[in-house]
Amino acid sequence: MKSQNWWQNTTQWLQGSPDRLLDQAFRSCLSIKSIEDQYFNGQKVGAENCDYGASVITYFANEVQRHLRKIEQKLYHLNSNEQFVKILALDSNQEYDPQTNAFLEKLHFIDDTLARYEGELPHVNPAKKSLGTNIPDPKSTPPSKQRRSRQPQRESFRHIRQEAQQKLESATQKSGVLPRSFLRTVNRLKQEMDPQSDSTEQKVLKQYRNSRYKTALSVKFLLTLIIIPLLAHQLTKTFFLLPSVENYFERNAEVIFINQNMEQEAYEELNRFEESLRFRSLLGFSEKLTPEEIEEKLAAEAVEISHRYRRVSTNAIANIFADIFSLLSFVVVLVTSQREIEVLKGFIDEIVYGLSDSAKAFLIILFTDMFVGFHSPHGWEVILASIARHFGLPENEDFNFLFIATFPVILDTVFKYWIFRYLNGISPSSVATYRNMNE
Repeated sequence: MKSQNWWQNTTQWLQGSPDRLLDQAFRSCLSIKSIEDQYFNGQKVGAENCDYGASVITYFANEVQRHLRKIEQKLYHLNSNEQFVKILALDSNQEYDPQTNAFLEKLHFIDDTLARYEGELPHVNPAKKSLGTNIPDPKSTPPSKQRRSRQPQRESFRHIRQEAQQKLESATQKSGVLPRSFLRTVNRLKQEMDPQSDSTEQKVLKQYRNSRYKTALSVKFLLTLIIIPLLAHQLTKTFFLLPSVENYFERNAEVIFINQNMEQEAYEELNRFEESLRFRSLLGFSEKLTPEEIEEKLAAEAVEISHRYRRVSTNAIANIFADIFSLLSFVVVLVTSQREIEVLKGFIDEIVYGLSDSAKAFLIILFTDMFVGFHSPHGWEVILASIARHFGLPENEDFNFLFIATFPVILDTVFKYWIFRYLNGISPSSVATYRNMNE
């Protein structure tokens, strides 16, 4: 039971708190509302509610689709949060505190936005349907609590929604003398010939530049996350750590190896060198050496091997502390770049949602086959050996076999759970494509 609670708490922490998830969905709704107010006279985004050209309408429609996907994703994670379920379980006749009242008002605003675009995006339903329960209405609270709520703001949102729906119904239900396609063509021509259309194009161009700026900022932030830790690692290792460790080894000349595996490898190299000398001498490829000359060559080779393994030892010790500084620099960049992280998350969401179902399935299969597939144990052996050499640790075959027998299995289980729990709800078509490609 404790492990299950720990897993649920960890999952909810990774997803985010209910307030943060709801705020992210609420901001996406505000972005949709801003587009409607600025370019569509407060009505639903569509060709019937404006006189713009097809390219401009397509741009705004894509923006709305992107925000709707983000809202759906946040609501999906919000529905699995225990704190949010407790809020929805409140009695509609009891008084709410201001924080809960504001929480419910945001949820109703999200509900209105999704209801306005219901059917525009697959799997997007109003918040009540998406969450699978009844949302308490702040209007049902006692009068004393209603005075402290944001009732005028909510009523204005509802009025805008009703007015937009009435205009939309009247525009779609009335049948004119001319076909609507002909009228839309005439409106598009008017928009393209309108002298004021340049202002609209400038607005769209400004938004495009803003999108390009976010892309450039995301790429720069990714490069920063890579370059700064690498620079911190190399600078601290080259100018501070290596001189200190080398000074210690010079003052303690008897210290050469930091583990028994390195010492065993050095002995094997010296034995191979001695056997090579005797072999070449017997074949006549070199002069016949006396035992004293062989001892001199072996002594010189032993000194060279000791210097080489001392450099390996100092480098391994310096790597441990340099990696600590590199990790600290990485954490500092993350802590001081909250705005860039938000922009990067939106950039990654756009890339992921922009992929086709076959592309998503291809990446999933590539990742799983590489790390948990049939040939993955060989790759894990190389990774473990590289890590051991990097930190100067002795290789332990028992640990390697145990790690390869357990970690890929755990990783595969977690990945399948993620597909079943989250990806199946966010993009079921990608899951279906993944299963068909995997069969």
